[in-house]
Amino acid sequence: MRMIMAAVLLTSSLLVDAAPAKRGGFGYPPQMEGARVETYKTIGDVKLNLWIFSPAAPTNAPAIVFFFGGGWSSGSPAQFEVQCRHLARRGMVAITADYRVATRHQVKAVTCLTDARSALRWVRAHAAQLGVDPNRIAAGGGSAGGHLAAATAFISQFDDPADDKKVSATPNALVLFNPALMLAALDGQKTAGFEARVPEERLGTKGENLSPVHHVASNAPPAIIFHGRADSTVPFATAEAFAKKMKDMGNRCELVGAEGQPHGFFNRDPWQAKTLDDADKFLVSLGWLQAQRTNK
Repeated sequence: MRMIMAAVLLTSSLLVDAAPAKRGGFGYPPQMEGARVETYKTIGDVKLNLWIFSPAAPTNAPAIVFFFGGGWSSGSPAQFEVQCRHLARRGMVAITADYRVATRHQVKAVTCLTDARSALRWVRAHAAQLGVDPNRIAAGGGSAGGHLAAATAFISQFDDPADDKKVSATPNALVLFNPALMLAALDGQKTAGFEARVPEERLGTKGENLSPVHHVASNAPPAIIFHGRADSTVPFATAEAFAKKMKDMGNRCELVGAEGQPHGFFNRDPWQAKTLDDADKFLVSLGWLQAQRTNK
């Protein structure tokens, strides 16, 4: 009973897009018409799927894999259906991934990261089959899913032993929405209380072991981060710390602060369209998409 109550309290305290998911009708298991479904990993009787949205007859196309938010405890891949449909129309193979979470599979956050890296490996290993350029695969996500996307770029110590390590799980770019990037104090800088909400018991390891900012190195994938300046769940200051560390190491990192916006703002009007437009421009700047035509 105590464990159940703890999970409920943790999910409530983290929030991590659970409320937007309910308002947006992000059910589980997701139903996304027109998406191709592939199983990237099977653990016992659990099948972990990818929902794939493709442009017509993709050839050597860029791809992006999104990971949903939910405090590593809940959530649905349908959270990124709108973003996937838009990017598929723009010429990307856009994918939203399932992964194990606490309420459905009784796992800790380290296992969520294990699955996220397995998903990226599967996409890269099947690049030819998917019509994807294996050197242009981005990771994206919101909140806990944003954490997973960022962590795939820097943290490999929790990889699945069954994975083929000859296939890289490192993304080539990052598109992050109010992500949890700093899970422990860094160089004396506190996390504005965030670490108290994600104790070691929930993570499955010490916070710094799973904290993307602690593992940033040079030659990291270029990144764009969308974060509400009024976010009381994952403080804006933690995104600032990550962006600074990225730039200090010579990496490209754009931090887009949304004035007055709380957690999960990116899937609400008018911010969903605004953040998606900026993400599109970021991908254009990488040479992954053609610039959109404007009517004059």
